[in-house]
Amino acid sequence: MTAEATTTERKGARVGVQKFGAFLSGMVMPNIPAFIAWGLITTLFIETGWLNELFPGNGQLWGTLGGWAIDPATISDENPEGTAFPGLVGPMITYLLPLLIAYQGGKMVYDTRGGVVGAIATMGVIVGAGIPMFIGAMIMGPLAAWIMKKVDSIWDGKIRAGFEMLVNNFSAGILAMLLALAGFFAIAPVITWLTERLGEGVDALVNAGLLPLASILIEPAKILFLNNAINQGVLTPLGVAQSEEAGKSILFLLEANPGPGLGLLLAFCFFGVGVARASAPGAVIIQFLGGIHEIYFPYVLAKPALILAVIGGGATGVLTNVIFDSGLVAPASPGSIFAIMIMTAQGSHLGVILSVVFSAGVTFAIAAAILLSSRKKDLAAEAAGGNSFADAVAQTEANKGKKSDALSGLATQAGGDAVDTRVITNVVFACDAGMGSSAMGASVLRNKIKKAGIEGINVKNVSIANLDATPDLIVTHQDLTDRAKQKSPDAIHVSVENFMNSPRYDEVVARLANQ
Repeated sequence: MTAEATTTERKGARVGVQKFGAFLSGMVMPNIPAFIAWGLITTLFIETGWLNELFPGNGQLWGTLGGWAIDPATISDENPEGTAFPGLVGPMITYLLPLLIAYQGGKMVYDTRGGVVGAIATMGVIVGAGIPMFIGAMIMGPLAAWIMKKVDSIWDGKIRAGFEMLVNNFSAGILAMLLALAGFFAIAPVITWLTERLGEGVDALVNAGLLPLASILIEPAKILFLNNAINQGVLTPLGVAQSEEAGKSILFLLEANPGPGLGLLLAFCFFGVGVARASAPGAVIIQFLGGIHEIYFPYVLAKPALILAVIGGGATGVLTNVIFDSGLVAPASPGSIFAIMIMTAQGSHLGVILSVVFSAGVTFAIAAAILLSSRKKDLAAEAAGGNSFADAVAQTEANKGKKSDALSGLATQAGGDAVDTRVITNVVFACDAGMGSSAMGASVLRNKIKKAGIEGINVKNVSIANLDATPDLIVTHQDLTDRAKQKSPDAIHVSVENFMNSPRYDEVVARLANQ
């Protein structure tokens, strides 16, 4: 009983970290194009940028855009050195990027209304801190939206007809003002202190030569899809701050380096057996060129000892970048070799290339030794009809918590359907209008769930037009399932012929009871 409870607690903790990381990733990933744009502008227009190096005669133009050229109109006896143009680099990292993250985080909590209030509240944190406030944006955006949602619930349905717009607009405006003031005076100092301490911690690791040890945590976290909490919550905010100061950051490469995955997959190309070996060449292209790192996770799960190979390769890549003082100007997402080379800071290309090569080489060597040591056993298991690779693909999808096109392709090659073990908490019945038949079906399933004694499951009905990424499982009439899949491709879809009495409901209840 104790062991079982401990296992359940660990699984719950892992799922909690995954959800937290997914939420952080949901704020950052949609805004990656903005980070890339800022990174390219930084690469081109800062004082040591590419354009100023190649065409120094246009330094005034590049300096104006980069924010380092002096505005002649500001030179005076009181200010003999003059004032630099604001440019694009500084305002984008100080205001644009954090506000985009805050808006996205607020929108995830309370739609557009939450996004607007979250962005306004975050402006107080930005101005109060005076430094890039990415951690502040990740906190203040969702928090402000949540508070707005709670405030709206106070008078929901109690506003007299004709006054809804007046109340809604002024309540949001007043609350946003108060939250911006709170952010300015109370939250900004706390986030500034936290950011400085985290930065000092990273600097201490670098100065002590211990940064490669971060791979001991990051590489296993990637396999279990726990890396988003580390990457989006710590590495990206600190990396952007470092990039603003130094023009580059090694932190962008701790997780994005495609070398370990490349070395692992190449080892399977030469020394693997069965389906794993047959699928490895295609996985190399997807991982190294496409940047989809999750494609190599099943190979590690099929033989857990290989985690030593990717840790060794990851640490080697980090050490190489430390030695060459190389880094990226902005996050590279996805972690494709093309994205990494584009985001590489000027003067860092040799170090970054060598970090990929060396990390791939070390991973290949360790993985090859592990695969060769167990080759006879693996061949015997393959001959006996074992299919551990298909099980590993299923486990990888379960770790991720949702379907993946890349992993589904591996499952097909493995000759087995990956068992869908995602946790279901939100069930949605969808029809054209979102009322009538879907409402009746939701009521039937809700009663079945209640009779089965299952708790924590939310069942509601909506129109297909209003479907989004929230539902875990969607029930539709069989004629509407294709439309529902287009709106929510990552959800589990159940088709029924009759909303009032379908045997599929018992299957759903059984699954909920077993999860």
